[in-house]
Amino acid sequence: MTEANSPINARDHLAIALDVPDSALALRLATQLKPYFQVAKIGLELFSATGPAMVEELKNLGFDVFCDLKLFDIPNTVQRAAQVIGSLGASYLTVHTAGGLDMVKAGHEGFHAGANENSFPEPNLLGVTVLTSEPDASALADRVATALDGRCEGVICAAPDLAQVHSLAPSLLKVVPGIRPAGSDVGDQARVATPSEAMAAGASILVIGRPVTQAPDPVAAAAAIMHELG
Repeated sequence: MTEANSPINARDHLAIALDVPDSALALRLATQLKPYFQVAKIGLELFSATGPAMVEELKNLGFDVFCDLKLFDIPNTVQRAAQVIGSLGASYLTVHTAGGLDMVKAGHEGFHAGANENSFPEPNLLGVTVLTSEPDASALADRVATALDGRCEGVICAAPDLAQVHSLAPSLLKVVPGIRPAGSDVGDQARVATPSEAMAAGASILVIGRPVTQAPDPVAAAAAIMHELG
C-alpha cells in the first residue's frame, strides 16, 4: 500500500509512537510507516536518546511531530521548556494537567511563543488528564477543566473517557493512547480500545505504538489498522 492509495482520512487521524531507544531504529520505522501515519510521536525514551535533532529529522520526512514529554514542574520551568519545543516546530506537546492551572497556562504561553518566534504554524498543547495505565479516572473532570482554563488545544485521554470529555469540552482535540487492535496484548494498559472503537467514540487522533512497532511486520500491522478504519 502506498501513501497515494491509502485512506487519507484515516491516516490523518493516526500517530505512530516511536518509543524506541535510538535514532536509527526510529527513522527506519518512521520511513516504513509514513504511508499510514500523519503524526510521529517522540516520547521520553527517544527524546532522551536523540534530543531535539529528532524533531527536525521527522519534520523533514513530512510528519507532524508530537513531543510527548508530559511537562510537570514549576510554571517558569515549564514555560521555558515549552518555548524551546515550540521553537523546534513541533505540532503537539503534552503537559500534565495535574500540575495545576498556572503551570498549564505557562506551558501554553511558552509553546506558542516558541512557534511564533520562528514563524511556525500555531501548535497544539495537549493536557494529559488520566493515564490509560490508571484504572481510576475520578480526577478526569477536574483535569479537563484545567486543560480548558489553561488554553490547551486538546487533551490526552483514554477511549472510555471520550464521552465524558466530549460533554465537558467538545471543542478540544481528543488524543487517545492505549489503542490495541482486537486480540492484541494489552500490556501495561488498564483502559484500552480498538482503533475502530476509539474513532467511533469521538477520538481526534489515535496514538499507536507497540502493536505496530513491535509487530513481526510493522507495515502489515499498520495496513491492518488502516483496513479496520476503512
